[in-house]
Amino acid sequence: MNRRDALVQVIECLHAEIAALKANDPRALERATSAKLGHIDTVAACEGEPMTDELRALAREAQRLNDTARIYVNLMAANVRRRLQSLAGQAVAPYRATAFA
Repeated sequence: MNRRDALVQVIECLHAEIAALKANDPRALERATSAKLGHIDTVAACEGEPMTDELRALAREAQRLNDTARIYVNLMAANVRRRLQSLAGQAVAPYRATAFA
């Protein structure tokens, strides 16, 4: 598999991860994440291939989707934190998104 094909697979796996997060399906999330990590290893193994504009665009799309998945995970974690605080009788602070550099 070449770098382009592996990046396309990473993108497809990221779409599957996001869908699993939206559906709250841990098994599908685990499958998609495992497949994504395998394809990322393949991308890394293709380091001798020259970077083209198409590869850069695919890498940017993968990064964008990964950021989207990260946002879903952060929101889910914040919701769990708020629920646990509520169950413990602690005051629940509103969610504040933070920016990462």
